[in-house]
Amino acid sequence: MIHFQNKSGKHFQPVYPQLRKIHTTVLHDHGIDPTNIQISLILTTDQELEGLNAAYRKINAPTDVLSFLADEIDPESGIRYLGDIVISLDQVKKQSEELGDSEKNILILLAIHGLLHLLGYDHDTNLEKDKMWKEQSKYLAEFKVKVKIPD
Repeated sequence: MIHFQNKSGKHFQPVYPQLRKIHTTVLHDHGIDPTNIQISLILTTDQELEGLNAAYRKINAPTDVLSFLADEIDPESGIRYLGDIVISLDQVKKQSEELGDSEKNILILLAIHGLLHLLGYDHDTNLEKDKMWKEQSKYLAEFKVKVKIPD
């Protein structure tokens, strides 16, 4: 299950069911039972992402999405908490304007990107980046989300 937390005040609730469906599919495709997992998707501002980026990556600038792997099992329920995906809605708006795409599509792209990071994908090398971008593109196509993936 995905737990949504919107700290931005912007209205994105209509896209939550689609994000749940996409995340369920991605998890299932990666051999993870989506009914026995928790993920937090936090929608916030550049200010918060800049603080997190500085604290955890030593980069003093906002970014669009950060993922924090927890991968813990709740001893009482047995539910696996995979981690947090934190997205800046300021960056969603900025990328939407730059790419000429909808904020909804950019949010979906970043949510997929963040989940793939929780599943171990990265883009530190060209080989890793190619693999991650291929996975992103696969799910965007599967769910008919047409968006240009920024480099």
